[in-house]
Amino acid sequence: MSRLSFLNMLARRVLRGSAGRVSRPIVRLSMFGVSLGVTIMLIAVGVTSGYKKIIEEKVVAMGQHICISHYDNNHSFEQVPINFNDTIKNELRQYPEIAGFQPFATKVGIIKTDDQVEGIVLKGVDTSFNWKLFNTNIIEGGPVTFNDSAASGDIIISKKISDKLKIKVGEKVRTYFVQDPPRQRSFKVSGIYETGMPEFDSKIAIVDLRHVQKLNDWSAEQVSGIEVLTNDYGNVDATGEKLHQNLDVTLKAQTIKQTYPEIFGWIALFDTNVSVLLTITTVVCVISMLSVFFIIILEQTKLIGILKTLGMRTSEIVGTFIMVAGYTLARGLLVGNAIAIGIGLLQQKHHLVKLDPDTYYIDFVPINFELWQVLLLNVGVFAACLLVIALPAWFVSRKIQPAKAVRFE
Repeated sequence: MSRLSFLNMLARRVLRGSAGRVSRPIVRLSMFGVSLGVTIMLIAVGVTSGYKKIIEEKVVAMGQHICISHYDNNHSFEQVPINFNDTIKNELRQYPEIAGFQPFATKVGIIKTDDQVEGIVLKGVDTSFNWKLFNTNIIEGGPVTFNDSAASGDIIISKKISDKLKIKVGEKVRTYFVQDPPRQRSFKVSGIYETGMPEFDSKIAIVDLRHVQKLNDWSAEQVSGIEVLTNDYGNVDATGEKLHQNLDVTLKAQTIKQTYPEIFGWIALFDTNVSVLLTITTVVCVISMLSVFFIIILEQTKLIGILKTLGMRTSEIVGTFIMVAGYTLARGLLVGNAIAIGIGLLQQKHHLVKLDPDTYYIDFVPINFELWQVLLLNVGVFAACLLVIALPAWFVSRKIQPAKAVRFE
C-alpha cells in the first residue's frame, strides 16, 4: 500500500470514527453551512450572469455592438448623414473581429390615430438587418417585408405604443413629420415588439430604410450610421477603439456601453454586489470548516499521540486531517451544487420568481450557469478552505506531545 493510500484510508477511518461523538452534529452543521453558502453563491453568480446576458441581448438586438456615425453627431435623432458605399463596406470587411454590419437611418415624427397622438422615432433598416436577433423581441406579427421595386409599407411598433394608441397588427397608421414642407406617411403594422426597456419601447419603430432616406432628402448611399456586430462581445471595447482610431477622421465608433452608459453602469453594480456577497459567504464557509476541524482534532488527540509514537511524521498527520476536512467540504459542495442547479433549472423553465419589468427591464429573474463559473467557484471555495485549515493543522499537530496525548481523555 502506498503512503498516499494509507493516509486516505486513515482519513476515512477518522471521519467514520467521529460518528456518534460530539463532532457528529458539528460535522453535519458544517456541511449544511457549506452547502447553503455554495447555493447562495452559485445562484448569485447565475442570476448576475443571466441578467447581464438578457440585457445585452436586448440592447444588441436594437443596436448591435458598435455604432459608426458622423463625428458631429450627438444624441439627437436628427443626424448628419454618412456615406454607406463600397469604400467603407470593403474597409469594414478587412476586420476579422467584425461578424457583420448594417446601415440605419432615423427620423423623428408623430404617429396619429383618430383620437391619440404619440411621438416616435422611425428607425430605417434594410435587408441586411439582423432579424435573427430582433425576432426574439417580436410578440405579435412578423418582420418588415422588403421588395426591390419600392419601399416597404410595413412598420413594427412597440407594445407600449400599441397599447397606448390601441393599434393592432394589420391596421393602418399615419405618421407626420414636422419639416419644410411637412410630410406624411401611411404604414401597415406588420409586427409588435417588446424589449422591456423604455429607451426603445417608448419611441422606436422599425421601417424600410428607403422611407427615412426620402424623408430626410438623402441619397441611396446616405445613412445615419452603421451598426457593427463583433465576433466576441468580450473584446467589444478593444474593437470599438480600433475602429475609432482607424476610420476616417469624420467618423466615430461608439460601443453599446458608450451609447447606453446608464444601462451598463447599472449592470456593473451587480458585479460589485456579487463580489461582496461571494467574499462574505466564503469567509462563512471557512469559519464553518475551521470549527469542525478543531473539534475533530480535539477528539482525535489520543490518535495523534499514538501515530506520533509509531513514527508518523507531522506532515503526514497534517495531510490526514486535511483529507478529513476535504471529504467534509466536498460533500457540502456537492449538495450545494445540486440545490443551486436544481433551483436554477426550475426558474429557467417556469419563471417562478417574478420582477417588475418597469424597474428591471424583464418580468422574471433570469439564471444562466456558465460551466467555467461553476467550476471556478467550487475550486475557489475548496482551495480557500483547505489553505486556511493547513496552517492551524500543522501548528496543532506539531504542538501535541505523544506522552500526554496518549493519556488524553
